[in-house]
Amino acid sequence: MALYVQKFGGTSVGSTARIESVADKIISYRNQGHDIVVVVSAMSGETNRLLGLAHDIDPQPSPRELDVILSTGEQVTIALLSIALQKRGCDARSFTGGQVRILTDEAHTRARIREIDDKKIRHELAQGRVVVVAGFQGTDEEGNITTLGRGGSDTSAVALAAALKADECQIYTDVKGVYTTDPRVVEDARLLRSITFEEMLELASLGAKVLQIRSVEFAGKYKVPLRVLSSFEEDPGTLISLEEETEMEAPIISGIAFTRDEAKITVSGVPDVPGIAYRVIGPVSDAGIEVDVIVQNVSADGTTDITFTVKRADAEQTRQIIGRIASDVKARDISLDTKIAKISLVGVGMRSHAGIASKMFKTLADESINIQIITTSEIKISVVIDEKYLELAVRSLHSAFGLGEAGKG
Repeated sequence: MALYVQKFGGTSVGSTARIESVADKIISYRNQGHDIVVVVSAMSGETNRLLGLAHDIDPQPSPRELDVILSTGEQVTIALLSIALQKRGCDARSFTGGQVRILTDEAHTRARIREIDDKKIRHELAQGRVVVVAGFQGTDEEGNITTLGRGGSDTSAVALAAALKADECQIYTDVKGVYTTDPRVVEDARLLRSITFEEMLELASLGAKVLQIRSVEFAGKYKVPLRVLSSFEEDPGTLISLEEETEMEAPIISGIAFTRDEAKITVSGVPDVPGIAYRVIGPVSDAGIEVDVIVQNVSADGTTDITFTVKRADAEQTRQIIGRIASDVKARDISLDTKIAKISLVGVGMRSHAGIASKMFKTLADESINIQIITTSEIKISVVIDEKYLELAVRSLHSAFGLGEAGKG
């Protein structure tokens, strides 16, 4: 008998019919003798509806009251799912984040979990019940309701699994698991049966949307085996764990992540002196804008060009910030390119295999795709290219590295 924490997202509980299907799935696990703790999101669209109601009254509502409103979405779902389980003869009880004592800090709308008191949940499990917990929420030391921000329900599930020392945390979603790349771009993208936390963190940070970075970080920190699987199809999905594949045919590259949500700023002709990078990048970071890739090229005339990328939504604000400091840093020119994309190869096998970068560059060169920026880490190589070549580049790299169904060992 195992203890599973199962999380169902908004799409999985998007209607009463789907909630009934979720109840059937939970009972199938119960019938095998397993203990089950369920974490649910609000029904799909509900959080946005509640947010809209608040903004109809005040475009900038109090964060505290916004948390009170937003937390009700999950409260509806836990009650409906518990009713569906009870109707099937399965003893179940629902709890809000505060009732099971998910203690957070005081940062409304983006709270961080500090600790979880698992006594109540363990007591309910000992009584033979399925415990249904509202994701995305907790309470601070003063008893104020807080919400955890984007990806909060995944984080709730992983945190509960860590506190309970669950055998596995299962994240049910609308896809079968983690693929070698986006199946909408590459038809033969392959479902990965296993992947390491390191690889999943890189893929999530680089554009893969299956899991939020925060929940993967949490799972890795507390060594919680994490499985991504479909609410709508019977499939074992993808297991994310500390274990690396040791088979002879284990792939060097696990996946290809990409994002179109990038813009490139180049500040040309600034003096090549100590501190110049900080003087250019510092004001951008001070404005709360996340800078991604940074490249500095020194010219023969004693000047340097600094190129960096930001989210496309931040591009215009970034250009304005750089424009204000241009004369102070003696910039010769500022250029902005919002038609770029970033592609990344990810795989722990890179640590022990040479030639990955050269193969990547040759594959792109064969397709006449120019690389604008290159950045690497121990298990990742990223390139910035013209956005119009993104899909061609991804398909070519996917084929070159044998990541599709035909390339399986």
